[in-house]
Amino acid sequence: MIFSSNTQLMCGILLITVPTIAYGGSFLLRVLSGSIAMPFTAFQKSMFRAGHAHAGVLVLLALIVQPLIEAVGYPLFTEWLLRASFGAAAMLVSGGFFAAAGHKNAEKPNKWIMLVWIGAVLLSVALFILGLGLILN
Repeated sequence: MIFSSNTQLMCGILLITVPTIAYGGSFLLRVLSGSIAMPFTAFQKSMFRAGHAHAGVLVLLALIVQPLIEAVGYPLFTEWLLRASFGAAAMLVSGGFFAAAGHKNAEKPNKWIMLVWIGAVLLSVALFILGLGLILN
């Protein structure tokens, strides 16, 4: 199967993000194992773990849906809106976990936790639109 240039572009962009997630994972592993003495609270470590895990899973989901978006045959604007929504949701959700725990000696999330909720809503809407398109196509 040959993919459109739009699908190839988005898959290429998403694949380029994977090494940054892997680097973040290696840093997180060193922090959690004690190799790097960083003054993070247990809450921060758990939020960083969640952010890292969500980044990996949601980028993989964003990769998987790219050919599905192409298969539905939405108009170009809707297609790009969906493509961008999946990548944006990955950044918002994972970034929200990191930002919500980024303040010194954090024991609870700050206002940036709203990014997680915004990303979750965006992801849910994009999944619904794509799923509906696949069913009705």
